[in-house]
Amino acid sequence: MKIARLGEQGREIPVVIAADSNGAEQHFDARPVTAEIDGVFLANGGLATLRAALDAGTLPVLENAAELRIGSPVARPNNVICIGMNYAAHAAESGAEPPTIPVVFLKPNNTVAGPYDASPIPPLAAKYDWEVELGVVVGREVSYLSSVEEAASAVAGYVAANDLSEREYQLPGAAGQWTKGKSLPKSTPLGPWLIPASEVDANKLQLKSWVNGEIRQDSNTADLIFDVPTVIHHLSQYMVLEPGDVILTGTPEGVALSGRFPYIQDGDVVELEIEGLGRQRQEFFRAGTTKEA
Repeated sequence: MKIARLGEQGREIPVVIAADSNGAEQHFDARPVTAEIDGVFLANGGLATLRAALDAGTLPVLENAAELRIGSPVARPNNVICIGMNYAAHAAESGAEPPTIPVVFLKPNNTVAGPYDASPIPPLAAKYDWEVELGVVVGREVSYLSSVEEAASAVAGYVAANDLSEREYQLPGAAGQWTKGKSLPKSTPLGPWLIPASEVDANKLQLKSWVNGEIRQDSNTADLIFDVPTVIHHLSQYMVLEPGDVILTGTPEGVALSGRFPYIQDGDVVELEIEGLGRQRQEFFRAGTTKEA
């Protein structure tokens, strides 16, 4: 079962993508169950309710689904929480030692975008970078968890994510700060789907990214330094995780920061894919031009 949100920004329709009685994949309108895929929906057992409605055949087919924009599969979360340098090879290409405890930073929730939305390069940016990441969607309120084992039950599902980053703002520039480099408009494309946690083995998912058709990243979540339950348990000691929050678990090696590839330029196309979670595609343009959409 794939959960999506289709339509123009701010007016997306919740949709379930699944096989119909003939085995053909269909887009089913989820509005008989919920008006939105958000924290309230997830906290109240919404995914199970959608599954039951789908099995009962009470969700109508959304006939014009192929004509609609694909939005983020989760409505704007309260928090986007990120784990830095969570793959040893990426830490090395960044010039850092692998961390011994999770590195945590936040992105503003207004950076969330659809997986195919045109993506603006900031007007003064010279080092805009891509990062394919496994995104974790929180399904219940979490605080001060007593064990890593308990943390696994807090996951509602998983999404593909691109943690776009301006490295000059983030690292070596004047007053370089991670927040500055990670807060830019539409810099967190999510989707195309949310897949329920029960249908995903997050410990062995292949992650890939391409720029203009050339492979950049090719790794596996088996190489995460801190796996998903460990990350959730750690975060719960420092903050309250709320239903609908999104955790980005870090990116593998193969980004432009490595020095092996050029940074994103006007007109570039970045694609990324996570096994079972779908594929994204962003065409980049310099902010202030007429390409914005």
